Amino acid sequence: MTVKLILFAVAGIAVMAAVIGLVGTDVVHHKLYPEDREKDPLATTTKPVATICSHTDYKETCVSSLTNMANNQSATPKDFIVAAIQSTLQEVKTAMEKSGTIAKSVTDKSQKMAVDQCKDLLRFAVDELQDTLSTIDKSDIHSMSDKKDELMNWLSAVVSYHATCLDGCEINPDLKESMSNDLMNATQLTSNALAIASTMSDILKSFDIPEKNVTSRRLLNTNNGYPEWLSAADRKLLAANTAQIRPDAVVAKDGSGQFRTIAAALAAYPKKRPGRYTIYVKAGIYDEYITVTKDQVNVFMYGDGPRRTLVTGKKCNTQGVQTMQTASFAAVGNGFIAKSMGFQNTAGPEGHQAVALRSQSDMSAFYNVRIDGYQDTLYTQTHRQFYRNCVISGTVDFIFGDASVVIQNSLIIVRQPMPNQQNTITAQGKTDRRETTGIVIQNCRIVPEQKLFPNRFKIPTFLGRPWKQFSTTVIMESLMGDFIQPAGWMPWQGTFALDTLFYREFNNRGPGANTVQRVNWRGYKVMTDRNEAIPFTPGPFLQGDKWIQGTGAPVFLGLTR
Repeated sequence: MTVKLILFAVAGIAVMAAVIGLVGTDVVHHKLYPEDREKDPLATTTKPVATICSHTDYKETCVSSLTNMANNQSATPKDFIVAAIQSTLQEVKTAMEKSGTIAKSVTDKSQKMAVDQCKDLLRFAVDELQDTLSTIDKSDIHSMSDKKDELMNWLSAVVSYHATCLDGCEINPDLKESMSNDLMNATQLTSNALAIASTMSDILKSFDIPEKNVTSRRLLNTNNGYPEWLSAADRKLLAANTAQIRPDAVVAKDGSGQFRTIAAALAAYPKKRPGRYTIYVKAGIYDEYITVTKDQVNVFMYGDGPRRTLVTGKKCNTQGVQTMQTASFAAVGNGFIAKSMGFQNTAGPEGHQAVALRSQSDMSAFYNVRIDGYQDTLYTQTHRQFYRNCVISGTVDFIFGDASVVIQNSLIIVRQPMPNQQNTITAQGKTDRRETTGIVIQNCRIVPEQKLFPNRFKIPTFLGRPWKQFSTTVIMESLMGDFIQPAGWMPWQGTFALDTLFYREFNNRGPGANTVQRVNWRGYKVMTDRNEAIPFTPGPFLQGDKWIQGTGAPVFLGLTR
């Protein structure tokens, strides 16, 4: 009898582990907020609410947020979806107000910096949710699912802002607990909103609402492959050689331009400008901390070359600066484009987290730029980003963040770290399984720097490690040097995220691309079918067919071979 009980218990544990380990299904996750309830919340509500909430992970929270709509007989599915987003927006605003209260009670400088950062991030979250509401409000109910890519993009950013806020509060356990409690409802509702957006087609079908066939409308786009929002003047500007461009502002340290600093040129950005604001930065080392602000949209900045026009800084985590705030250059305003420039952080490996370039700019593109640092060099924070013909160097987690990013035809250089450190190229930060984020490295060369080369076998170098629960990274069609560890990937801590991560390799080459001894984690796979790899190319992954060509950067929207 005892043996049978033991066997039954072991079997039960195995089944539970298998269920919790499932990825890419509608299984409810139990990690933070268990959904094991004595009563199914969907069984005690109206059919419309149950339909809207059926795919969410936090069903009780979802039902509660739609209580006022439950008995509204005239409400449409669109009304319910709008109500779900509005309740999310209100909870984020409430969390932002609470962070202000916390800020008044905090006296420690580093903790105050963390709380202030949370307030900034939650403001961004409010903006994203307002954009989501505006798009749904303007959409015909039959074509709402056509807006899925945009909605998922914005809501994924909101999830990321919440996570970044909490990461910054890790300096003090009590502070993190307080902020976590204040963000709990907002986090659950944002996850629910993401689930609703991801299943929009199913929701409409449940209400017997046919979707409009938008294929014919897309075929009518005769904008020569450029997105419809780019004017003819924009296309001409972006396709031109830099020598042919007539910039709106010229920056030169020697006084030969209109401005001596990049900050001054950005400060002159005209409000409500309808087109591109083009800044030419002449050769020189610009030791200034730059942020292209949220209202400075469609900025095109170019220099005289990635080694000649250089933005530099040295802020780092060991100085007590939050990782997000260490960036030498930050692009926030949507549609930012950089060309023929360099960005660096000179804090060195002893500075620990020290960002050279941070981008949260949607539909941003970087062409022929150089990004140099050590730990946390390139912070791909949020939204859709494209890198082409770039050089990116670093040591620990030096390409990280929670954006949807494709790095194509670029050189990735692994540098000499501090003693006893191991190099990890990527650390992707996806915290919700439905986010549309991930790091894709396509047709790149991954090599050691000259200083590292003699010791390249003594210093372990890995392709990445899972920073967050659903870390997503794809490396394909790339050349890997012999210094890459045979296992390929490194754990973050113990078994954390090894079942839920999504790591893939496809059609790589070079001595470091041998996958025979790769990790055997549940979340890792070598793709052999081209159809598996195509979804991670810039066309589908970034909706790049709608905007990347309009940046003027050359691009493979599909596989390169």
